[in-house]
Formats: sequence, C-alpha cells, structure tokens
Amino acid sequence: MTIRVLLVDDEPLLRMAFTMVLDAQPDMEPVGEAADGAEAVRRTLALRPDVVLMDVRMPGMDGIEATGRIVGSCPETRVLILTTFDLDEYAFAGLRAGASGFLLKNALPEELLAAIRSVAAGDAVVAPRITRRLLENFAHRLPAGNSAADGDERLARLTAREREVLVEVGRGLSNTEIAAGLHLAEATVKTHLSRILVKLGLRDRVQAVVFAYETRLIRPS
Repeated sequence: MTIRVLLVDDEPLLRMAFTMVLDAQPDMEPVGEAADGAEAVRRTLALRPDVVLMDVRMPGMDGIEATGRIVGSCPETRVLILTTFDLDEYAFAGLRAGASGFLLKNALPEELLAAIRSVAAGDAVVAPRITRRLLENFAHRLPAGNSAADGDERLARLTAREREVLVEVGRGLSNTEIAAGLHLAEATVKTHLSRILVKLGLRDRVQAVVFAYETRLIRPS
C-alpha cells in the first residue's frame, strides 16, 4: 500500500528536500505541501493523507494547533511532529495534541522513512524512554489535559492488571521489560496494552504515557 504524505513546513527548500526523498520510495507518495498550520488543516481535509509531516514553529497557526485540529477532524490521519531539539517542549505539546511521535529535523533520510512507515502502520515513533524524558522535563509546565473527574472515570474502566501495565508503560518500560517485571508473557502485555488504548480512547503508546502523567499515575521526578 502506498503511504500518502502531506509535508508541512514554512521552509520551501526543506519541503523540496523531503519531497525528493519520498519520491524515491516505491511505497510513498508526497500528495501535497503546506507552509503553515491553517493550510495544513485545509489540505489534510481535502487530501486525506495517511501521514502529515508537521513542523511546529510556523507563522500564523503553529503546528501544535494544527495537529489538534487534524487529529480531531481526520482520526485516520497520523501526525509526525518535526522538531529542532530532542527535548523541545513543542514536541511535548504536539504529543499531547495527538501526534503519534516526533522526529528531529536533522534525522537521516532512512530514519525519516522508517518513522513515516511506523506511523502509517499505527505505531508510535518515539521510544518509551524518550517520551518519559519529554514528560519529566515539561509535564510540570503545562496544565493537565484531563480534569480529575474525567481521569478518574476513565481509569475506573481498567482492571487492576491493566492499571499496573499502564503504570509501567508510563514509567517508560518496553513490553519486554513490563513482561519480566510483572511475570507475564510479552504477548499478554501487548493484549493488555491494546485493551487499555481502547478503553481509554487513546491512539497509541505515546498517548498512554501522556495520560498516565496527566492523571497522576506517574509524577515527574
């Protein structure tokens, strides 16, 4: 299946470079470009790409607001945030807005392509420990995205074991590490995680980590 990608960046040369990289791939197709967040939202609604490669610092509507609008109106489209620094609070805000991960702008072409393929397949491209580092650095600076009552109501949907798994996911552990710590098969951990995502209405593992912090299951060190 061809992965249809929308490129969003206010730098024309960078959009051109990304287009050249994608054009060379047999399984990818750059379907359009946008120079700011508002245009990104309009083009996403019109083109329905599989993945939006989203810059954050742009004039007018930034990539964070655009990400939130795209995720809300086109849930089938995945957003991959572009950031300059590996601990950029914009990347954290993008994850909270519904992005499926973030990528450094100086990433190698093969890293960019692998990230796009992962996001298109429904996976998150931010390693659990990197996600935790982002949260540790920036969670205390931003208001919680869920009210206490809403968080408690959603957590009540989980079984005791699912809650244990969510805590371990929030701590940045991989499925293999969680399985060893809770004395479960790795396949069982994956099943629990899938059920957690469905019950909490979350898109992927990254959003599960964010939720664990917002509901105070995990607190920044």
